[in-house]
Amino acid sequence: MLTVISDTHSTDDHRLSGRTHEAVRDADIVAHAGDFMRESVLDAFQREATQLLGVAGNNDDAGICDRLPTTRQFTFAGVQFVMTHTRRGGSTELSLLGRERDADVVIFGHSHRPTVIATEKCTLVNPGSHAQPRGHRAAHAEFEVQSERKLDGRLITVDGDVFESFTITSWT
Repeated sequence: MLTVISDTHSTDDHRLSGRTHEAVRDADIVAHAGDFMRESVLDAFQREATQLLGVAGNNDDAGICDRLPTTRQFTFAGVQFVMTHTRRGGSTELSLLGRERDADVVIFGHSHRPTVIATEKCTLVNPGSHAQPRGHRAAHAEFEVQSERKLDGRLITVDGDVFESFTITSWT
């Protein structure tokens, strides 16, 4: 399983709870789309996750920016992902990033709003924020392998309620 989180905005710990904490512990890979804020928070996530892939966000301190890139590409079950915290120009720029990197999925954060947008070339996924939802649902995203190059995705609240499901298929 791939668990995707973002926008922790903490100064001392990971602020994980409920289903989100379980999903981080159970995941093969945890992807964090930025705004940990302090290095101690990044370290706390690294202790919880089997494998953590992160990017630096606009609120991350210099220590995090030294340790993490602003954009990261990875593969999970044959599906190509690119992850960034945000891009000026919103979904248009995120879609362009996906196309430039031949990605099936673009993971992003910043707005704290859980979102899935299917475009012609890739799917944009914002997991929201598990810790500081700012008027939205406290949430994260999970991807389960259905078959090679095919993933079932869902947006899930911290309480474990699935409120959006989707499928990702890699054509590359």
